[in-house]
This record gives sequence, C-alpha cells and structure tokens, in this order.
Amino acid sequence: MLNISKDELLNLKDSFQGKKIAVIGDMMLDAYFWGDVKRISPEAPVPVVEIENEFFRFGGAANVALNILKLGAIPFPLGVIGNDQYGKLFNELLSKDDITSEGIIVDETRPTTIKTRVIAENQHIVRIDRENKSYVSPEIENKIVSVLKNEIDNLDAIILQDYNKGVLTKRLINEIIRLANGHNKIITVDPKFDNFLEYKNVTVFKPNKRETENIFGIRIQSEEDILNAGERLLKNLNSKYVLLTLGEEGVALFEKNNSVKRIPTKARKVADVSGAGDTVISTLTVALAANADVYTAAYLANYAGGLVCEEVGIVPIELNKLFNTIEEKVL
Repeated sequence: MLNISKDELLNLKDSFQGKKIAVIGDMMLDAYFWGDVKRISPEAPVPVVEIENEFFRFGGAANVALNILKLGAIPFPLGVIGNDQYGKLFNELLSKDDITSEGIIVDETRPTTIKTRVIAENQHIVRIDRENKSYVSPEIENKIVSVLKNEIDNLDAIILQDYNKGVLTKRLINEIIRLANGHNKIITVDPKFDNFLEYKNVTVFKPNKRETENIFGIRIQSEEDILNAGERLLKNLNSKYVLLTLGEEGVALFEKNNSVKRIPTKARKVADVSGAGDTVISTLTVALAANADVYTAAYLANYAGGLVCEEVGIVPIELNKLFNTIEEKVL
C-alpha cells in the first residue's frame, strides 16, 4: 500500500517538473497504416488493404523520451538514426514535441529503425521491420560517450533502454555506467536478452519475467521462484535494486538484505500491453529523480503501467492523469 499523504503526493508531482533525464538506447519509429479490406489480390491469396489513414509515432527508446516529456520532465534522447527519409521524419517529430535532437547521431551506414504495422478492420494484418541490428561502430560509440560527457552535469538521471538493435554495445554499457556512477547519477536499466548481465552496478535493473527466465534457464511460477530469481539478479548484477515485472502479477522489488516487496497490478481492464514497459521505466526514473523513495517510485511506475494497459495502442502516461487517479483511487 502506498504510504503517502495527499500533500506529499502533490509535492512529489511538483518535483517531477523540470527533471532532466537522458534516454540512451535504440531510437525507433512506429508507422501505422489503417485501411479496409474489400477483396483478395488476384496476384496471390492475400487481402488488398485500401489505406485510409497513416501516421507515425515514436517507438523504442524514443517512446520512453516521450513518456518522460508527458510526465513533466525534460528528456534528452541519445541514440542513432539513419540518413534517410525516416530519420528526417524522426527529427520532425522531435521538433513537434519540442524535444532536443542534440543527442541524436546520424549514422550513414545504417537505416533508421522503423516498424510498420498494417491494420484493417481492427485486425493487425502484417508488421514490416526495417532495421540493422549489428552493433554500432567504435566511431559512433565515441560520439555517444562524448555527448554524454558534455551533458552529464545537467542530468538528474540516465535510462539505458535496450531493444537489442545495436546501439548499446558492451563497451558503451560499461562506460556509461562508470560515467554515471562517477558523477553520482541515478541510472536505471530496461534490458533485453543480449548483454543482459553486462548491466552491473546500476541503481535499478528492471527486467521482465520472460527475459529473466530465458537468461537463467528457469521457470518463474511460484512465490519461491520469484524470490530466488530476484536474489539471483541482485547477486549477478550488484545493482542497488531490482524491479522484476511480472505482468498480471504486478512487480517485485528487491534490495540487498531486505525482504522482497510485492506491488500488485493496477490495470482494471487490460486493452493493450504495448508500451507498458516504457511507461514503467520512465515513471520509475523520474520519480527517483524527484527524490521519491524506491518503493513509492516503483508503486507509481506500476500504477502508470497499469493505466496505459487500459488504452489501445502505445499511449504515454500523462502527469495529471497519473496523480489524479492515484489521489482518487488510492488515497
């Protein structure tokens, strides 16, 4: 249960404003083509989708940056796009939302990562991915480190957002963590499968159940399994905290020499889980930067993730909606 007064909650909400959070990782675009199916193609047994609407949104680490913006904080996205039409569109979206592009590096050797979804009559017909998952070059690594060094004194926290699209190399992971710890900055991690165990000595490591099962070759089914998995993560990564997300079972918060704290899911009616992980890591990190204790930060993050699961599509959490709903439903 959240142990906070309404005045404390409002003060925390105010403290979200203006916190500057770097998001380092795989920047992406999500493209949506909506239409109608009225016939089957004469060329192959596939539907012909007559497009009625198309739009583009931030995906990947860029969606985390957008979540941070909607929470009242200041995102500093740091990642890579290509020198192509989608890279230009990506920068146009940044400009539209008044998000800085100072940390966006153009890599001539790779395309901008874009995931295109074709949807007809509310059915997802196909997804087309355009990406290069090979690791970025040492030259690009150096540029990322250089940008971070120049900006780090202005930051309140750093998020490492990994989708295994090639930006977060082992070298970069280690250098960023050393730099963050050397400047006493909060650093949180939303990992993927590759380099999972490279994220040592961070503030909060936030894996999900499936990732943890696959890395350790285990099944997490019982409360004992959850406890063992959390303790194993703490031991292997030496992080200050581990926040293990468990889907409909909520989250489990681990800290060395302390008992596990469980926070149940807050989704009242799940419509779409897309983007929930982005919302959780964004809310968690901004809350920590606003000086919330780790349990309160985890509670807010879990609640925010539940709220976005009630929406269809990838929708960032709004600051007022989050705090107003908690004030109404919890306090």
